Amino acid sequence: MSIIYVLIPLSLLLLGFALWAFFWAVRNDQFDDLDSPALDVLDDEYGPGGRPGADPAAGSTARSRDPSTDSSTNRSTSGGADR
Repeated sequence: MSIIYVLIPLSLLLLGFALWAFFWAVRNDQFDDLDSPALDVLDDEYGPGGRPGADPAAGSTARSRDPSTDSSTNRSTSGGADR
C-alpha cells in the first residue's frame, strides 16, 4: 500500500511533463502544417534522371537486359533443332 505514495506523485510528474511538452510544441508551431511534408515525397523534384546532376537525356540509370546479347545464357536461338 505504501507504493501508492510513490506512484501518484510520479504519475503527476509525468503528466506535468507531457502537458509542458504539448504546450511547448503548440507554442513553437510544431503542429502548423501537417499535410505538406507528407506530400513532399510525391513531388518530382529532380526530373527524369532521378538525382541531382543526372543527365535527363540518358534516360533511366538502370541497364535494360537484352536476352539476344546476353552471354551468360547458353541457349540456342534455333529452338533446340540442332541436337
